[in-house]
Amino acid sequence: MTRNLMVATALLAQVCFVSPAQQRVVFNGAESEHKWALKDLNPGLPADWTGYDFLVMEMRASSPQRFFLTIYGRDGVQRRQLHPLPNVWIRAAVPLQYYRQPNRAGFDLASVGKVPRNSFWISTGGVYGPLNAVEALGVTMQAPLGEPAIEIRSVRLSKDDPGSGILDKKPVVDEFGQWIPADWPGKVKSLDQLKKEWAAEAGLGAGDFGYCKYGGYRNTKAKATNFFRVEQVDGRWWFVDPDGHLFFSTSSTGIGSGGGDARLRGREDYFTALPPVEPAPAAGRRPQTGFYAWNLARRHGKELDSKWIDLAIRRLESWGMNTIGNWSDARLWDAHRKAYVVNLHGWGMETGYMGMPDVFSGEFPKLADKAAAEQCAPRKNDPYLLGYFIANEPPWPGRESLVVDIILERPPSAIQREAKAFLAGGDTPERRRQFIYRAFDKYLEVINAAIRRHDPNHLNLGLRFGGGAPPAEMLRASKAFDVYSMNVYSTSVNQKVLEEIYKETGRPIIVGEFHFGVPGRGLASGLVQVRDQAERGAAYRYYVEQAASFPAFIGSSWFQWVDQPSTGRMDGENYNIGLVDVTDRPYRELIEAMQTTHHRLQAVHSGKLAPFDVRPRAQ
Repeated sequence: MTRNLMVATALLAQVCFVSPAQQRVVFNGAESEHKWALKDLNPGLPADWTGYDFLVMEMRASSPQRFFLTIYGRDGVQRRQLHPLPNVWIRAAVPLQYYRQPNRAGFDLASVGKVPRNSFWISTGGVYGPLNAVEALGVTMQAPLGEPAIEIRSVRLSKDDPGSGILDKKPVVDEFGQWIPADWPGKVKSLDQLKKEWAAEAGLGAGDFGYCKYGGYRNTKAKATNFFRVEQVDGRWWFVDPDGHLFFSTSSTGIGSGGGDARLRGREDYFTALPPVEPAPAAGRRPQTGFYAWNLARRHGKELDSKWIDLAIRRLESWGMNTIGNWSDARLWDAHRKAYVVNLHGWGMETGYMGMPDVFSGEFPKLADKAAAEQCAPRKNDPYLLGYFIANEPPWPGRESLVVDIILERPPSAIQREAKAFLAGGDTPERRRQFIYRAFDKYLEVINAAIRRHDPNHLNLGLRFGGGAPPAEMLRASKAFDVYSMNVYSTSVNQKVLEEIYKETGRPIIVGEFHFGVPGRGLASGLVQVRDQAERGAAYRYYVEQAASFPAFIGSSWFQWVDQPSTGRMDGENYNIGLVDVTDRPYRELIEAMQTTHHRLQAVHSGKLAPFDVRPRAQ
């Protein structure tokens, strides 16, 4: 190829003209939208984007609040959420494939629903279609706090990925894991400051919530079976602990000493210093790294392994949490006797078809049996085990036809043969739904049998469905569980949904994940935003007590123990959702509200006390 031809080819790979004056917009009101004709952003932008794979913007957001990036076309409107790193100029190379077609990668709602880039993440769900008649671009923010602004100084199209990253001076994360370009009251300036604040927890003691050694209420009595079970008493469902005390589960997920899955590789210049990697992790456990782990090492020194566990348990007992939530460090189960749950894995979801394993393969029962033997059999006699979640947030409800597409596109397999044979009787959206739920029934049949075979003593807590009530087919199949579990990110659990689930399944219900956050400290608000830290506490009280007043509701679990890393975890999320921050300091307003609610829960769930009824101010 001649040099001139090479230069011409490179120029054709992108559309890039000098943009007009830099654009700056401020968001306010319940929902704030700003829209530009293409020529106002870049006179050279064509209407037909068919030959381009990336929309490349140089931008700066004053707040970590996410927003919608909308492409307005002649034939429709397509929008995706964008969450940029805040307070710095970034290059955001937005993959246009997520506007054109559904994401086919991932195995649960989080991995299917968003994709990380170095300086932002983008959601993948919505209306899809060709981008051949684009007329305008827009940005929309819902419930903006504090009049956040977005500045855009460059917009272009590119066929190739120019990369996404921070364009401002780096580093942007200090040695404690805090976001340098933002400031806030209480931001750590020195290790001496941290040590003084850590010392305030030295005398932390257990609160009196009326719990017995297993976490059940001492003043109650039902039949003791030496293991946790569920029972309906006077029209209300409860867990019953091994000694026969009624038990309402409160917990947090992800209690551990790790780094929160911070993404460090390839972005080393973002950090003032990189946290050390644990030199000798325990057998079967990956090395701990990240800023939370580093701060715990600073706090506890050579006695880290024992002291962080001791403090975590003392916190749970002080805060009124009687259960160690899923995805927590297994050493917590062994070092201190406290009720805990286990999230099982190994069914082939990660390598399946958008979370659906090849359930018709002759290998699937063997795979399920091996996974259950390894994870369940060693725990079958442990009275402190509350039960098992068999999976988390399967993404196929609502995507059944897409899952079938993926099955048919992949190499030959048993599930593909089954699908082709089934669809020979008619390939319609409804028939595809029927096939996926036929496979789902097989999935549950094999897995539930394997668990029961290797552990007949403990509760099957279900699948942790995402969102509200799933399709009727899933509800009917959920009768096979002892408890119905779901993750509900909202200001409250919809009572009508609870009624629908209970009517169909007849099973008691728990929420496996919920949270509230505030945009600030370089962190986004999480999936449910409130206006300040005090409102996080009020929101906790309203959510948990309102749910607990429903007769079949028997437990809730906060997501998660510690804030996510400021530069994002594996899927880009960087949420203010911790009970503690990255420097291992509790959020006092939230903790105090939790304690108040946990003192009231027995009476609220018994119907003797009205639930907290002050709705959170989410904006």
